[in-house]
Amino acid sequence: MSAARSAFILAATGSGCGKTTVTLGLLRALTQRGLRIQPFKVGPDYLDTAWHTAVTGVASRNLDSFMLPTATLNALFASHVRQADVAVIEGVMGLYDGYGTDPDYCSSAALAKQLGVPVILLVDGKAVSTSIAATVMGFRHFDPALNIAGVIVNRVNSEGHFQLLKQAIEKYCPLPVLGYVPHSAGVALPERHLGLVTARESVVQSDAWRDFAARLEQTLDISRLLDLTRLQTLPPGQWPEMPASGEGLTLALADDEAFNFYYPDNLMLLEQAGVRIVRFSPLHDSTLPECQMLWLGGGYPELHAPALAANHTMRAQIRAAHQRGVAIYGECGGLMYLGTTLTDARGAVHNMLDIIPGHSQMGKTLTRFGYCEAQAREHTLFTAPGERLRGHEFHYSDFTPARQAVFDCHKTRDGQTLKRWEGGWQVGNTFGSYLHLHFAQRPTMLNHWFAAARSAR
Repeated sequence: MSAARSAFILAATGSGCGKTTVTLGLLRALTQRGLRIQPFKVGPDYLDTAWHTAVTGVASRNLDSFMLPTATLNALFASHVRQADVAVIEGVMGLYDGYGTDPDYCSSAALAKQLGVPVILLVDGKAVSTSIAATVMGFRHFDPALNIAGVIVNRVNSEGHFQLLKQAIEKYCPLPVLGYVPHSAGVALPERHLGLVTARESVVQSDAWRDFAARLEQTLDISRLLDLTRLQTLPPGQWPEMPASGEGLTLALADDEAFNFYYPDNLMLLEQAGVRIVRFSPLHDSTLPECQMLWLGGGYPELHAPALAANHTMRAQIRAAHQRGVAIYGECGGLMYLGTTLTDARGAVHNMLDIIPGHSQMGKTLTRFGYCEAQAREHTLFTAPGERLRGHEFHYSDFTPARQAVFDCHKTRDGQTLKRWEGGWQVGNTFGSYLHLHFAQRPTMLNHWFAAARSAR
C-alpha cells in the first residue's frame, strides 16, 4: 500500500497562536524543497484552504467530522495523500476544541487519533519563559492516547529567548522542540467580517512571504519534523454509495470575487459523476454558459452588490435560465443573490435576481454560526421529504423571505438543542439556503439535483 511519507496535524494551544500564518510558511518551505504537498484543514473553513491552495498550487481539502461519517472521511483522506510526500493538516481552534465540550468530537485531537497521524503542537512564546513548560505538559497529559510528536514555539523574540523556552519544555516534558517562528514583518493575514480575506486578494507570493519561508528553514528543524511524522499506514475507510450518472449535464459555476466558496471534493464528486463544469462570473460576464445546472456559491456578494446589480444582462440571463427550469443552487452568498434585494452594511439597497422572493440585510454581528442539521419538509434540490442534511452556517446577513421555508433546522450541542429555526427556500427548480453542505456526507443527494436538471427545457 502506498502512503504519504509524512503526515501531521499542526495544532495550536489556542486560536490566537498564529496557526494559519505558520501553516502557510511551512507549506511554502516544504514546497520549495520540491516535495509533493497535500494540504488539509480540520473543519468547514473555506478561507484557510484557499490560502493553502494559493501557496502550494494543490487543492486543499476539508476534513470535517461533523458532516462526514468516519469511514467516508478516512477514505477521502487516504485518496488524497497516496501520491503525496507530505500531508500537512491545519488544525481548528485549539488542539482539544471541537463541537461542544467533548474533546473527542470534531476536534483536531480527535481527528489525529482517527487518522493515526501525530500532532505538532504550536505554542505561543510571547512574554513567557518557564511557564511554557506547564502549558505543554497540560496539553500532553490531557489525553495520553494522543501522539504529540513535537513542539514549535511561535512569536519568539530572539535566539536566546528560544533557548530558554526550549530548555524549559525539554526539561519538564519529554517532547522534542523542533524550533521556533520568529517575528516577521509583512506576513500578517488581513481580516474582514467573515474572517481572513480570500486568497484571491492574497499577497502570499510576495517577497516577504518568500523570506518568511526561508527564515523558517533556519529556525525550524524541518527534516526532523518529517522524520518524526512518518506515516506507515492509512486509516481504514470506505466511500458511501455514489450518485447516479450525471453524463450529459453541464454545470455553470459562479467563480469570481463575489462567489468562490466551494469544497473541492464537492466539485470532484460532480465531475466523477460525469458532470461538465464551466466557470463564469456574475460580476464580469455578460453571457451565461449553456447549462442545465447552475451553482451560486458562498462568498462576499455584499461587497460587490453594486456591480452585481448593474450587470443587468447577466441577471436577465439567470432569470431566464430559472424560467427554463435550469436547476439552480444558491448557497449562502448565492441565496442573497437569488433574493429580491440586498441591503449592504452602509444601508444601500441593491436589486438582485428576484428568483426567491425575499430581502437580505447585512448586520454587524453573526446571525448564525456553527454546525446544524436540517430536515426537509418537501422535495428540494437535494432531499426527499424527511431526509436530513448536516451542514455549517456562518453569516452576518439575515434573509427575510416572502414564502414558506422547506427545512426545519436545529443546532444541538452536548446533547442539548440550543435553537430551532426554518430555512431553505425552493422556487421551481431553484433552491437557496444558508447551509454550507459537503456532498460526500451522502453523495446520492446529487441524484435529486441531476433529476431536476434533466427536466430543464
